[in-house]
Amino acid sequence: MDRIATIEIDDSNLPVPTPEIEQERRVAIFDLLEENSFALDREAAPAGPYDLRLAIRDGRLAFEITAPEGQAGEIVLALGPFRQVVKDYWQICESYFEAVRRLPPSQIEAIDMARRGIHDEGARILAERLEGKARIDKPTARRLFTLVCVLHFGG
Repeated sequence: MDRIATIEIDDSNLPVPTPEIEQERRVAIFDLLEENSFALDREAAPAGPYDLRLAIRDGRLAFEITAPEGQAGEIVLALGPFRQVVKDYWQICESYFEAVRRLPPSQIEAIDMARRGIHDEGARILAERLEGKARIDKPTARRLFTLVCVLHFGG
């Protein structure tokens, strides 16, 4: 029951994503819905599974959460702590996408390792920011961080 059942990304105020960003988003959503661990960290929180809507509003990241019984709450996080790691992540992703087109596998692997390291750092920051609000495991944090990146890219 401690899981995300559906996820919606509110990108209505953001630029149209590039094909690479759209692909990252599709994969992250698919993987997240296949397997995740998400529970609200409040005593009176309704049980899941949860429907999650992610949005950027007023320069903040909003997690709008609904449970089977109705509205379960909202978690709003400042984007400041994510700015540098998101910027670094997209820079390394651009290098990776370019490398895939023209470099040998050994060089692609090195760039991919760096990309995964930055991604892990972003997931760690997200998990820390959610402490006391929601409990997530590492794979869920990684997938949610990808979606934060997709939103932040246009925000």
